[in-house]
Amino acid sequence: MISRFVTFLLSASLIVVAAGAYARSAVVPPEAAPLAESVKTLTTPEMEGRRSGTPGGDHAARQIADWLAAVGLRPGGDQGSFLQSFVLETSSRPGPASSLDLLGPTPRRLDAGREWIAHGGSLPGEVGSEVVFVGYGAEIPEAGYDDYAGVDVRGRIALALDGAPAHLTDARVTRLDKLIAAKRRGAVALLIAGGELPAPERTAVEVALVSGALTREAADLVLAPAGRTIAETTRAMSATRGPASFATGTRAHLRVEKMIDEVRAANVIGVLPGDDPALAAEAVVIGAHYDHLGRAEGVVYPGADDNASGTAVVLGLARAFAAAGGTGRTLIFAFFGAEELGLIGSRHYVSRPALPLDRTIAMLNFDMVGRLQGRALNVGGGDSGSRMRTLVNDAAQLEGVTLDINGSPYGPSDHSRFYAAGVPVLFFYTGGHSDYHKPSDTADKLDAAGMARVAAVGARVVDRLAMDTRPVYAQVARPARRQGQGGGAAGSALLGIVALPRPGDDGLRLSSVMPGTGAERAGLREGDVIVRFAGTAVDGLEALRTLIRDRKPGDSVSVLYLRNGEARSTSAILGPRTD
Repeated sequence: MISRFVTFLLSASLIVVAAGAYARSAVVPPEAAPLAESVKTLTTPEMEGRRSGTPGGDHAARQIADWLAAVGLRPGGDQGSFLQSFVLETSSRPGPASSLDLLGPTPRRLDAGREWIAHGGSLPGEVGSEVVFVGYGAEIPEAGYDDYAGVDVRGRIALALDGAPAHLTDARVTRLDKLIAAKRRGAVALLIAGGELPAPERTAVEVALVSGALTREAADLVLAPAGRTIAETTRAMSATRGPASFATGTRAHLRVEKMIDEVRAANVIGVLPGDDPALAAEAVVIGAHYDHLGRAEGVVYPGADDNASGTAVVLGLARAFAAAGGTGRTLIFAFFGAEELGLIGSRHYVSRPALPLDRTIAMLNFDMVGRLQGRALNVGGGDSGSRMRTLVNDAAQLEGVTLDINGSPYGPSDHSRFYAAGVPVLFFYTGGHSDYHKPSDTADKLDAAGMARVAAVGARVVDRLAMDTRPVYAQVARPARRQGQGGGAAGSALLGIVALPRPGDDGLRLSSVMPGTGAERAGLREGDVIVRFAGTAVDGLEALRTLIRDRKPGDSVSVLYLRNGEARSTSAILGPRTD
């Protein structure tokens, strides 16, 4: 796609060279009213907060694509479209060939979906062996409790109850704990007996072991040759306050077929080809993320400032430059998905750009630019390339906008992906506020006139970048993290991860790891799943936040995590939270 597009640019430039430069008119920056209208459209209830991977996020992407088509931009996405699709996450579910057969002494195939179900994260494959009952499948060293003591499960199928021993009131043993323990002890598979069968998406975290769930009634069939029932065995363990593991006398054959599903999202890319034969093969990227947090517990997070505001400004700039007939260099208007989930869309674009990154001379990012309200406009990245600081300073002076320039090109937004890939960047931002990431971030609170002033500054910078000498990329040292307010008190610590909320209590999967943080230094990576933090089970992002809230910068904590289905341990030293 890239080579075909470059060929088009080179041939198209020969056509427009005679007329293009002369047909170009002055760029008229967008006015407040259309910017406000774009924000209003992006924050309607139908958009449902524009979370990537949801119908609301898809709706927003299609709307932006329609706007770009109406402007007359060329598609820069996949297969001649404006949409550049990427995998947001994958999930797995058991396939129809999955089966659980009890081989003796009374052969029977359990009914899939009613009596048993394979875990979504089970290792695919098939095993056949004796079944050994292992109580709760728990290893709790601090309580001196071990369900595997005195029983050998090597090469066998382990059967465990869900939950934890009743007499250990503070103990919590998760599904992942049980799987990790069974694998460590040499079991070839683990079945967990409980009440209702869990949905596959609630058991999607992978441990490299064949596994599944079955009802307590189905588990009674497994225990029958030993003359036991789940109820009797549970009462016995409660009475003795100890394990009661035993060989069941049942052999079983377990087969798991795995089906992989993808959740996809999209960037929206529009291209305005350059008209100068000497410059058209180079590009300036003007970008903003259009996604937000979506809906949580029935409440929509509209994300007016974050980042319908930046989306509206970039759209306004696309309209302005298209109406003016373009510029010397090619302009790429990029609307990124999944920024809120870990800069996933911009990462995908950087790996598959509409024009190669070595021909991308600069990237301008607009993220939360809706609340200027008489304050200074913050612009980061002033030292990321030669003349970048001068360009934006000159533009602001001409527009009468007070500027606060930060030389650092780093930060938790999409421009950082471009800078890491060798592209000079500028990051436009009007500042934080109490509505950040709350349902109260609504369109009525935005300063549309201020957005128009930000857009005017951006238009001048783009116009200069599109015609002037290419800026030279500069390597900027990463700034030291500043201590957050509280001076090391509990609640001021930072691990440094980004994670997706997921159903169930199956650990916490990392969407990304922040550079230079304790998480990175501990060796944690994108895709890892935190199982325990400081010895405590983690069942979601809020649980981890609570655990970190009780600690101070400089504290060292143990982390048990999964990588590609294998359990690993590390220690992380918490850093200070930034202001």
